[in-house]
Amino acid sequence: MESCSLVDTAAAATLCSSTAGGRRRGRAGSSAARFLSCPSSSSKENGVSAACSIGRMLSGVRSAARRKLFRNEHEWLGGNWSEFTGGDAHWWTALENNFVLEASEDGYGGVLVDADRLPTDGAAFARSLAASLSYWKSVGKKGVWLKLPADRSEFVPIAVKEGFKYHHAEEAYLMLTYWIPDEPSLLPANASHQVGVGGFVINDQMEVLVVQEKFRGFALDGVWKIPTGFIQASEELYTGAIREVKEETGVDTEFVDVVAFRHAHNVAFQKSDLFFMCMLRPVSSAIKIDETEIQAAKWMPLEELVKQPFIQEDHMFQKIMDICIQRLRKCYCGLTAHNLVSKFDGRASTLYYNVDEPEDVNCDAA
Repeated sequence: MESCSLVDTAAAATLCSSTAGGRRRGRAGSSAARFLSCPSSSSKENGVSAACSIGRMLSGVRSAARRKLFRNEHEWLGGNWSEFTGGDAHWWTALENNFVLEASEDGYGGVLVDADRLPTDGAAFARSLAASLSYWKSVGKKGVWLKLPADRSEFVPIAVKEGFKYHHAEEAYLMLTYWIPDEPSLLPANASHQVGVGGFVINDQMEVLVVQEKFRGFALDGVWKIPTGFIQASEELYTGAIREVKEETGVDTEFVDVVAFRHAHNVAFQKSDLFFMCMLRPVSSAIKIDETEIQAAKWMPLEELVKQPFIQEDHMFQKIMDICIQRLRKCYCGLTAHNLVSKFDGRASTLYYNVDEPEDVNCDAA
């Protein structure tokens, strides 16, 4: 028995062995050594190392990218592919079905494993993951993103044993990462912030739309506050503020501008928090509360809202109220939303910026 020469000797032991001048075959799903064939010693001088490494890249040859990669390796060998395989199509078909996990480039020298084409059992996944890591290392890949759906949760300890680390989790999946180079990881960390909005809604009678929440801390007992909430995935700041006001009070509004935002740290689960105060204009007045979250809602005179002890004793809320009042007096300009497309990524996004100057010449005196 003669072992093939590979740069990765551990992969060699797992991935290929051959008799001198012959091949061992096996059905799809068996270990690499049962079906991977390598040339005899007389062929080593023609690049056995590269020929054996090809097997680890052939998974997913259906994709154009992998076909291109296969052709490049074939050309690198001088077009002598048939010499190494003997024309045995079963050799690389078996590799396709059993080894390298389907993955796409992430644009930064790494790969993103296709979560929809993972093996169905743990043993097959363990074999494929080990072979894939060996291949990705051999071709100089850097980071690996492994997304495991909830129905593949049994794969998590297998991946962790291989050295993968938790990155983040959503309701339907867990994302893990693996950094290959022997240097500090350059993979971006999980999202560091949660984003909240508040809607300051004031009508022509100088009444502010306020609520009392059902589930609140002791400090907020009896306090009337503006509607607030969290931004949802792929939601704009201003649409989130409009939605939260509608959900909590039933009142329809229009966005005016962002008048201020607060940045705090180590809030929920050690995440930072961004809170944006939005000025909104009411287009309806009837109140219909969300009884699951809100105890009560009403239109409260601005002066009465500001005089609440909670506002008077809290420098943050007092400053926010001062800013909103200055905005009403047109002594302060907020940030309005503008939809723009950047050549950087070709995507539409919203840029918030100031386009007006204060109109009241007596603002300083006020």
